Amino acid sequence: MNSIAENLKHIENTLPSGVTLVAVSKTKPIPNLMEAYNAGQRIFGENKIQEMTQKWEEMPKDILWHMIGHVQTNKVKYMAPYVDTIHAVDSLKLLKEINKQALKHNRKINCLLQIKIAEEESKFGLSENDAIDLLKSEEVQKLRNVKIKGLMGMATFTDDSNQIKNEFDKIQVLFKQLKTTFTEFDTLSIGMSGDYKIAMDCGSTMVRIGSSIFGARNYSI
Repeated sequence: MNSIAENLKHIENTLPSGVTLVAVSKTKPIPNLMEAYNAGQRIFGENKIQEMTQKWEEMPKDILWHMIGHVQTNKVKYMAPYVDTIHAVDSLKLLKEINKQALKHNRKINCLLQIKIAEEESKFGLSENDAIDLLKSEEVQKLRNVKIKGLMGMATFTDDSNQIKNEFDKIQVLFKQLKTTFTEFDTLSIGMSGDYKIAMDCGSTMVRIGSSIFGARNYSI
């Protein structure tokens, strides 16, 4: 079995320049994260704010923490002092709360709009039209402490690579369309351990990889 450092190196060798790796470290203990850190990884993705905050408190301060899970508005305040990027922004209400909490800490927090591209009911996200309306709204343009950097999407959990590719293509078209109007758009966060190579073929600039780095996840924690 390869070490975390070896897994990381292997994945990095498959990423073209311009694609950022988020090491998805949810449920993993700090020593595992430190092994990745010591191998040079500086961006970690978590899906529970309490767990991420505990890791932030105990780990080196040059780490960029990405919240990749669904975010409840009332929890934003706990990560506002330090979070670098919030991936799954899917409402104006959430954006306004992130802006409010970032302002309290005199920070600007990077945000990605989550677009619903999967067929599964369980996936959160905005429709394409809702995302466009949100970005064009005066309310959003007034928010000074959030920086909307691009889009995030999760493909359907399926072995059908054609379906995954079609879903990723759909969000890439929207990303390119919005990029012409919104100059800060530079991030398309699609692709995880099982489908990141397809995602990169579809223009992904950020991949979220966990199990291929850290091994299978233990959900009993």
